[in-house]
Formats: sequence, structure tokens, C-alpha cells
Amino acid sequence: MPFISDTLARVKPSPTIAVTNKARELKAEGRDIIGLGAGEPDFDTPDNIKAAAKRAIDEGKTKYTAVDGIPELKEAICAKFARENGLSYKPNQITVGTGGKQTLYNALMATLNPGDEVIIPAPYWVSYPDMVLLAGGTPVPVACGIDSKFKLTPGQLDAAITPKTKWFIFNSPSNPTGAGYSRSELKALTDVLMKHPHVWVMSDDMYEHLVFDDFEFVSPAQVEPGLYDRTLTCNGVSKAYAMTGWRIGFAAGPVELIKAMGTVQSQSTSNPCSVAQYAAVEALNGPQEFLAENKVTFQRRRDLVVSMLNQAKGIKCPRPEGAFYVYPDISGCIGKTSAGGARITDDEAFATALLEETGVAVVFGAAFGLSPNFRVSYATSDAALEEACGRIQAFCAGLR
Repeated sequence: MPFISDTLARVKPSPTIAVTNKARELKAEGRDIIGLGAGEPDFDTPDNIKAAAKRAIDEGKTKYTAVDGIPELKEAICAKFARENGLSYKPNQITVGTGGKQTLYNALMATLNPGDEVIIPAPYWVSYPDMVLLAGGTPVPVACGIDSKFKLTPGQLDAAITPKTKWFIFNSPSNPTGAGYSRSELKALTDVLMKHPHVWVMSDDMYEHLVFDDFEFVSPAQVEPGLYDRTLTCNGVSKAYAMTGWRIGFAAGPVELIKAMGTVQSQSTSNPCSVAQYAAVEALNGPQEFLAENKVTFQRRRDLVVSMLNQAKGIKCPRPEGAFYVYPDISGCIGKTSAGGARITDDEAFATALLEETGVAVVFGAAFGLSPNFRVSYATSDAALEEACGRIQAFCAGLR
């Protein structure tokens, strides 16, 4: 279409949303589909949070708010960063957006000029490179394979930095792999960043509360205080608080950057939903006990999925430190033909055949920048996971 901009022609729609929609369509047609595509907890939003939202409606808190968040929510976010991360921020260093995605997008729109580079460890969340492209920058993916447990090494980071590097996007625990960086692993990366004062850090901490075993979550500005003035620490209530649809994300950083992000937001969406903001205040300030309970459930599901996928022929599935994803390697399945006659040329062909022949929807690895793999979201019931993994085992056993 000639009237579509050149910028938009460089990006593609989100593959994770596409898989979820395809699974919905097939379900509506009466197919027996198990969707493992969506990155969304299956828990309901806690009752105290829902009650706070209803209260806000009853009290008429349904008007425009300050563009980048109500004072009560900014105070709650400052308290959260102090309490959980040992990071001190003032309200004028906080921005609230319509989901974590908007805060990341606002930051890139506010800072990138043509030619600016953004280092993104791969596999990456599908939206990072496309948001960089939309903002006029150049994504620089750095492949982090299964041998390094999908984690970036200090040497790789150092080699990727050029005079044009503007941002380094860091996500731990990671979507899509669930890989989490220990304090020492992160310190090794921040040591590299300290040698390059022109590089800013965008830390996406969305899965902070979803870490397993004895893993300790840490954020870059917490590990290296010297990076505080050039770090944007991003988070939100979507995953940990089961509030994906409420669309509240937030970020903390230098006043000048936060102001610039507010300018972008003022000319795009204006304020996030007022009612959802009051719900988020309760999420951050209210009881937190359920976080530990949910974590136990997620860890049990992780162990189930890792165990069953590692029993599938041709699949290697590392055991991640956090989030609710696994990212199995399917090198052993490539080049084979499925029982239904599909040629498995790559991970997209694998995911397509798996969906068509078994009704299990997963997202193929190329969407995340590293193949041959696929992503499973285990944020669904144990019974559904057991059935889905059983179908994957049968599918792999049928490959010839």
C-alpha cells in the first residue's frame, strides 16, 4: 500500500500475539487446542486489588490524571524500589505508562536518532528490535546460545559496543528463555558498561518476582551504583500481580529522561487508565504474600515441563532460573518429516506442524532471534501442561 510509511514497512506484527490469535481461531472452530503461546499468568487478579479498582470507580476517580501517573502511584513505586531493590528515587524520577511496553517505547522514541545502535541479547522479547526500528534506531542483536545458558558474556557485550551505541537492553529473568543473571554475572556486565560512559542501560525487570530455587534477583543500578545516572529501570504489575489486562507499567531514571518520556506520552496516549492506576497503588502497597504462593505453583510447573520436554526425542530443554517460559532446543528434529508428512526445515515449520497435527500452540524461535528453538509459556494448569507435553513427546517420536 503506497500510503504506508517506510518506517512501518521495517517492522512486523508481534508473533506471540499472532500465535495466540491463531490458537483462539482454531478453538472457535471446535479444535482441541492447548495454547502455550501467551505470556500471561492464569491466576486471577487478587481480590484486594479488584476491590481498590471498584472503590476508585465508586469515588468518581474516572477523570484524566497527570499524563505520566498519579502522585499516589509514583509514591508507591518509589517505596517499592527502596524496599525491594535498595534504589532511591523521587517521584519526579518516575513515569507510569500503559503497560511496560509503552514505557520502553517512550524511552526509545525520546532518545534515538537515525544511526543510533541498541544492543539486544538474543533470544529477546519479540518487541525490542521492532520498537527500536520504529524509533529510528538500529537494533544490534547478539546471539547467546544454549552453551552460555542463553546469557550474554562480558566479552560479547564489549565487542558489540561501538561509538554509535546508545542503549543496552537487559532483561533478567528473560522472556523467552527464563534465564536469570546472578549478581556476579551481572557485575561482570556492569564492569564492561563502566568502561563505556556513552552507553545507557534499559533494564526490563518485569519478571523480578518470578524466580526459583535460591536464585536472588538483582538489577543493574543496584549491582553497580555508578550506572544509576544512565539506567532506566523498568517494571510493572502485569506478570507478578496477574494484571496483564490492566496495562500498568512504570520506569525510574534520570529526571531529564523521565521528562522527555512524558512528552512522548503526552502526544500519544496521555495518561494510563485512572482506575487501573488506583488498582496498581493497592498492588504495590497491599499484601504481598500471594507472590510467594504463586511462585511455588510456577516452579512446580517449570519442573514438570522441563522434565517432560527433556524426555522428547530430539529436544534439549535447559532449566531456567525464572519467569514462566522454557526455550527448548530442537536441533535434533530439524531435517526430519512429521507423521503428518510435514518437512521440519526450521523451528517455524516445527511449530506449524505441531499445531496442525497435535493442537499444541507454541511460538517458534526465529521470532525471538535464535533458532532452532521454540518457546513454551507454562502459565497454565498442570493438567494442560502434562497433556501438551505428552503430545509434543508423541509428535517428536513420530519424526522420521
